Amino acid sequence: MTKVAIIRIKGKIGLKKEIKDTLNILRLFNKHTCVIIDNNQYYIGMLKKIKDVVTWGEIDQETFVLLFSRRGKIMGDKPLTEDYLKEKTNLDYAQFAKEFFSGSKQLKDIPGFKQFFRLRPPEKGFERAGIKLPYSLGGTLGYRKDKINDLIKRML
Repeated sequence: MTKVAIIRIKGKIGLKKEIKDTLNILRLFNKHTCVIIDNNQYYIGMLKKIKDVVTWGEIDQETFVLLFSRRGKIMGDKPLTEDYLKEKTNLDYAQFAKEFFSGSKQLKDIPGFKQFFRLRPPEKGFERAGIKLPYSLGGTLGYRKDKINDLIKRML
């Protein structure tokens, strides 16, 4: 099953209530926050509603392991360590990622895990056309296929 990474690009000011509500449902509370979802019709409708605030694309397993290991947090704002993961699930980062992508494990299966990732602004900035244009026109927003992996790596 393919997984989709969604990154919130724009802030809170000037957004309509329905867009704010959709962002909250997806746990995209602040700028530069990332969530991983399944690629299904339920989420596609949500993405169409918030397309002017976020960018998204298919995340690969290698990038997920980097994101998970470097930016994963547990309650108390503590980093997710491999020891904690092994204690709770008997899996290391790579094994959990493999099971996560096969659909047999979910992020909520890790007790106390925060199901969103806080990222830094990207190294070397966003695309030259700025954040107001869709990715297809050289901007930052919208669907970017597998190029989302490059953006996530620059934001770690």
